[in-house]
Amino acid sequence: MPQVTVIVPAYNAMTYLPETVNSALAQSFTDFELLIINDGSTDRLSTWAATLSDPRVRLISQANQGLPGARNTGIREAQGQYIAFLDADDLWAPTKLERQVQCLQANSTIGVVYTWTLLVDEVGQPTGRIFASQAEGNVWQQLLETDVISNGSSAMVRRECFEKVGNFDRTLTSAEDLDMWLRLAAHYPFAVVKEPLTLYRQYASSMSKNRQRMFQNLRMAIEKAFQTAPMENLHLRSRAYASITLNQAWWSVGEGDCQTAKVWQQQARLHYPKIQYSQKYLRLQIAVLLTQLFGLHGYDGLRHWTRSVYRMVLDRRRSSC
Repeated sequence: MPQVTVIVPAYNAMTYLPETVNSALAQSFTDFELLIINDGSTDRLSTWAATLSDPRVRLISQANQGLPGARNTGIREAQGQYIAFLDADDLWAPTKLERQVQCLQANSTIGVVYTWTLLVDEVGQPTGRIFASQAEGNVWQQLLETDVISNGSSAMVRRECFEKVGNFDRTLTSAEDLDMWLRLAAHYPFAVVKEPLTLYRQYASSMSKNRQRMFQNLRMAIEKAFQTAPMENLHLRSRAYASITLNQAWWSVGEGDCQTAKVWQQQARLHYPKIQYSQKYLRLQIAVLLTQLFGLHGYDGLRHWTRSVYRMVLDRRRSSC
């Protein structure tokens, strides 16, 4: 049996799927199976998959069930001890699986290990942003307040964990990741590989751009989490809502809509007044001000310049070591 099962849900995903699969097959760790779940695609996915000669790859076709349903099919068919998810438009660095397997083998109590994430654009070029969370151990509260894992292609989970917490919730058309991580975090410690080994592709038509649907599903995930939460944790509900409304404000700034961003800011303060003293809130205040002064393109240009300078300083420090 393979040690790891890689699950790749795919729905009309041929724009990026070949590159995604190649990044999985190029892993330094080789003891895995790769399940491509054809979730009712109408493109040439099946024809392309038939050309793959790597014996580790298996195509499973089904009627469309959405991303959670496709992942659940992969979990049901998995033979590996560990399960890793890879969305059909994301990429992995070559040592991603190796580093995660090492982590799980070193500590049998860990249920989930995730990696840092590098954001890339439509053609796979880095945008200059990295999600680099330090959260480990009992991360349940941190998951409520911040986007610890950041995307569905980062985590590797012990297969036995799903037997305890169940599969992905098919009623959630987004935020199914947060719902799953919260359920897992209620029972198992998390670990993080502090390297940007997951490449998360961002583009205009991505699911995460449907903000209103995302917000409604995040609310559902939060309510589910507190239905079974211990009494001593119920006070965290207001923090969770403050977090997701503040994220809405950030997304509004990213679209150049400062007025809507201010409305979401106010909602965040109403849910949890202390959030206005957080670094994330203060950074948002600056972002709104700069966008109003220079416009969205001006603000984006300034961010790009500051990130370039930051990377230059880091590179010089590394070269001098």
